[in-house]
Amino acid sequence: MRISLKWLQELVELKLSPEELAETLTLAGFEVEDIEDRRTWAEGVVVGKVLERQAHPNADKLSVCQVDIGTDETLNIVCGASNVRADIYVPVATIGTYLPNIDLKIKPAKLRGVPSQGMICSLKELGLPSDVDGIHIFPQENLALGSDVRPLLGLDDVILDVTATANRADALSIVGIAREVSALTGGKLTLPQPGEVSISQGGFHLTLKIADTQACPAYIATVIDKVKITSSPEWLQQRLRSAGVRPINNIVDITNYVMLEWGQPLHAFDANRLQSVAGSDNLAIGVRFANAGETLKTLDGQTRTLTTQNLLITTNDKPVVIAGVMGGEETEVHDGTQNLVLEAALFDSVAIRRSSRSVGLRSESSGRYERGVNRAELEVATRRALSLISELSGGVIIHQEINDSRPERSTWSRTIELRLDRVNQVLGPIDLEEETGEIQGEDVERILTALGCQVTPLDEKKWTVCVPPYRYRDLEREIDLVEEIARLYGYDRFCDTLPDKAEAGYLPLEQELVRKLRALLRAEGLTELMHYSLVKPGEDRQIVLANPLFVEYSALRTDLISGLIDAFQYNLEQGNGSLNGFEIGRIFWQEEEGLQETDAIAGIMGGDISSSKWIRSDRSQPMTWFEAKGVLESVFKQFCLHVEYQPDCRDSRLHPGRTASLWVQGNRLGVLGQLHPQLRQEKGLPDSVYVFQLDLDVLLDCLDEDEILVPQFHSYSTYPAADRDIAFFAPVKVSVAEIEKAITKAGKELLESVELFDEYRGENVPQGQRSLAFRLIYRSGDRTLTDTEVEPVHNKVREALVEKFGVTLRS
Repeated sequence: MRISLKWLQELVELKLSPEELAETLTLAGFEVEDIEDRRTWAEGVVVGKVLERQAHPNADKLSVCQVDIGTDETLNIVCGASNVRADIYVPVATIGTYLPNIDLKIKPAKLRGVPSQGMICSLKELGLPSDVDGIHIFPQENLALGSDVRPLLGLDDVILDVTATANRADALSIVGIAREVSALTGGKLTLPQPGEVSISQGGFHLTLKIADTQACPAYIATVIDKVKITSSPEWLQQRLRSAGVRPINNIVDITNYVMLEWGQPLHAFDANRLQSVAGSDNLAIGVRFANAGETLKTLDGQTRTLTTQNLLITTNDKPVVIAGVMGGEETEVHDGTQNLVLEAALFDSVAIRRSSRSVGLRSESSGRYERGVNRAELEVATRRALSLISELSGGVIIHQEINDSRPERSTWSRTIELRLDRVNQVLGPIDLEEETGEIQGEDVERILTALGCQVTPLDEKKWTVCVPPYRYRDLEREIDLVEEIARLYGYDRFCDTLPDKAEAGYLPLEQELVRKLRALLRAEGLTELMHYSLVKPGEDRQIVLANPLFVEYSALRTDLISGLIDAFQYNLEQGNGSLNGFEIGRIFWQEEEGLQETDAIAGIMGGDISSSKWIRSDRSQPMTWFEAKGVLESVFKQFCLHVEYQPDCRDSRLHPGRTASLWVQGNRLGVLGQLHPQLRQEKGLPDSVYVFQLDLDVLLDCLDEDEILVPQFHSYSTYPAADRDIAFFAPVKVSVAEIEKAITKAGKELLESVELFDEYRGENVPQGQRSLAFRLIYRSGDRTLTDTEVEPVHNKVREALVEKFGVTLRS
């Protein structure tokens, strides 16, 4: 909000310079973004009187003027404005004057051969908005020639651009800022006190019908007759301009002025136009929510289609205003207005915020209602506006209707218990230069009293604090009062306290493991991907949002695989080739016991992982199942994690014969499989595309073990190994993992490793079986093994395979 220091000084005693006041407000939580010193805009510009105006001898559009600025000699000034004439008072920039708004320093000059000793100024050249195309003409008579023009134009002022936090709705008014400045500086506060207004019964028929008292707890409608619409007096226009508001006419300017002064938005209707819209002399002003599809042409000239979220002001049930946002063009005040209906109302902040967003319209009024208007000063603002209307337009108040459903005034304030020990515990010691101390009870009472609170001592270190109505919304708890004490006492007066000993920062174990996991997957050639958590609805166990922004993003994802498949397809369509990528993210689903969520890691692989351009002369080779599995195996090996693979066919998106579920320590870790041929055909994907998804929580739980986090060193054997090969026919249904487990168990005494090196199916292999060949490595750590030591163990392995799986040995 733009704050005029000249206006502010009328409400509060102020001894600080603009810069000091800006620093004080900023330190107290009201950031001053800019200081606009208008005193520099017209420094050296004085009042002059045009004595004579003649046409320029060498230019049709220029005039040569003789101007008196109160000196011994008149000035010869060449002027290009069409409205210049004799016997007018004008602002004159003398030689040496600098006009910062147009970056011009006035120097003696010759214009088309005629000397010019200054410049007659327009308001735009002095930094002020104006609708006049030409120089400014003072309306006053008998002005002192040579006097400073700044007091006449409102340029003897400094404007502070103050930003208030969202919880300080009271600071969106000059009265609120004045209260704050008074509390910060101790200056005397003198607020305008409008007197009671008299109502002359004029026989106007007006009733109120408030359909939703929660959305509109109070509404005051006042009928004013014999109004004369004119321009506002200069003092009022200057104050509006200083706040960045364009003057329009005396009635509209008064409503804007009261809004800026008290923070209470008002709206004025043309009463005759209201009756015309209503189709009757008997007006029934109502407040209700719009019906879907209703329309209203607002003051900005746009016809807006309304929704059920828009709160409306109606006349005989016909919309005339979007309540708290913007008025309607059909009932606006105009030059021929003779009688008014003045609206002063309280609206629910949530209702106005939703209404404003639904039509994409934000105004000074809606901004105040959204933060919360002071419910206790509605009548004060109304009386202030009515007294100004009577004074500046000659209006006579003939009728007033009030609908008030606000709770009792006793509920407009709040009583909070405050403890001195709690204040010092939260805020810590204060700096007393050579020593430290604590905030004292008298400091607490002084600060809270300055804020307008009523402080009642319970004992030496405890009070009950009654919060004023204009701070009702943000002072709710004891900690809020503690914050106010710190803010007004001065944050810079508290001691800086640092930890006794600095400690190096570190990441939690979970984040360390996730970072390592990311690095390992990137090292395997996978690119990390990121997708929205919101997807299209339609899947089983999906969680659907109640208020989505878009239908396409109205549900939460139940897995990561779907997004990865779409990313793979998109990369192919864009000509980027097959994608090898992974993603770590959260998934969500519904269970009978409620909503569930967990973190998952998933990947998709389909591109050639080798350097095909160099090795195979750019003939890429599709990835095999074992290469896809090897990517995961490599990652698991880095973590020293043993993972088992079991056949799986539960996911319809995956090939039923090339899909495995992953198990670790008896817990299901996830799934790895090739995409189903039908799905690949629908999406136009290559034959060999593999996906995996792992439960990140299960994986991290397994990694959080001392054996994995702190690997133990095992010494290498210095003795040679003895290797043996074993080949046999085994049933297809028996997995290699089961066979390896049986071999390891049987030969655990001397067996160091076991590795499958051949598999064959086809000619000379019995039906339903396959030929497998394993290499077994035997080694001892304290001696060289002999054949007599190895053979018994190797025979034990052979016997175990025959006994458990019924294999047919070939070697």
